[in-house]
Amino acid sequence: MTLKKRIIPCLDVTGGRVVKGTNFVDLRDAGDPVELAKYYDRENADELVFLDITASSDSREILLRIVEQTAEQVFIPFTVGGGIRDTETMRALLKAGADKISLNTAAVQNPELIRQGAEMFGAQCIVLAVDARRSAPGRWEIYTHGGRRETGLDAVEWIKKGRELGAGEILLTSMDRDGTKNGYDCALLDAAASAVDLPVIASGGAGALEHIAEALKHCNAALLASLLHFKEFTVAEIKAYLRAQELPVR
Repeated sequence: MTLKKRIIPCLDVTGGRVVKGTNFVDLRDAGDPVELAKYYDRENADELVFLDITASSDSREILLRIVEQTAEQVFIPFTVGGGIRDTETMRALLKAGADKISLNTAAVQNPELIRQGAEMFGAQCIVLAVDARRSAPGRWEIYTHGGRRETGLDAVEWIKKGRELGAGEILLTSMDRDGTKNGYDCALLDAAASAVDLPVIASGGAGALEHIAEALKHCNAALLASLLHFKEFTVAEIKAYLRAQELPVR
């Protein structure tokens, strides 16, 4: 059975607002997260991703409240990430209505957190988020803390380790392409998809319908932000284009 390709709006949240930048900087306001979530639910997006991109302690409570408010209004699965350092926080977010937990910095600092989360809540709940920057031809390095700190870790090797520890899905962001609208890093997507038997979500670089279709030849889902937030395309327009390219969508 062929898995249907998914279109997933990404809500980068800071200070209770959705923002979007380029290469992880130059952020501009994109709206209220709960209102945007309701809009994408009506638009037939397949899932949503919320990322608390500052993940500071003072915004944790705001994110929990946003998750609760969203869960009351939205009927598609949604993933929450940013500053999640322990299973207690995972439990609180899942109890508040999140369907999946995205781990990035904390997983690099404490890989056992992936295993603990998968054992407690199921692998399907644990998304390993990877922010990668090209370091050499065919090689990419992991960055943490919202793309601010280099780790020296090879992205593909880290994705393999995440799979071994129990992650059920990979959210793979090309820092080089983020917000540039120059297209996804398909070489990175291909390397990741070839390395693990997990769904891979492409993130970073969509600027045209062709970019989305090309990425989905290499992976399972496309994460989109500015193209959708600033109404350049609707979810329906994207899916109609993908169907015309004979890519299976919901």
